[in-house]
Amino acid sequence: MTLTQYFVAMSIDGYIAEPAEQLDWLSQFSDLEGKRRRYERFFDEVGAIAMGARSYEFIHRHNAPWFYGDRPTWVFTHRNLPHLDGADLRFTDSDVIEVHPRLVEAAKGKNVWILGGAELASQFVRADLVDELHIGVAPVLVGSGTRLLHAKAYTPWALAETNQYGSFLALRYVAPGRGR
Repeated sequence: MTLTQYFVAMSIDGYIAEPAEQLDWLSQFSDLEGKRRRYERFFDEVGAIAMGARSYEFIHRHNAPWFYGDRPTWVFTHRNLPHLDGADLRFTDSDVIEVHPRLVEAAKGKNVWILGGAELASQFVRADLVDELHIGVAPVLVGSGTRLLHAKAYTPWALAETNQYGSFLALRYVAPGRGR
């Protein structure tokens, strides 16, 4: 069964990026024992990716190589963006409800990863398309920036798993009646 998952890290005050869309506060936790393996296990189960334009631009701006392999990736944008070599990219300005079935089909039985952006993830949550939230909690205060999600109507999520890597927490929540 294909799951749609939002996998992201935030500060303890609820931000996923600083005001200038920087992630420097997060890099200090990259090599914690076990944390990298957790990400690798998660990524091995990803068959398709959805990301917003700002996440895509962040990758492009930092000259990051396309390390998502041959996984089909939909970039949600209303602008023309440069193509990264080696990436299977599909730029779209369509609604998440319209694109979601194509993501699931492209995932070929694996999962769909909503990568980065709070705005895009919030659209998927509001459309009731997210099965799991994988939230890393870094023990830092960022103070301002991009929030984890933009709230929708009250919806309870069930805590399904917790892991601790030093002072970094990894939490997995499942939507009511869904997830593993």
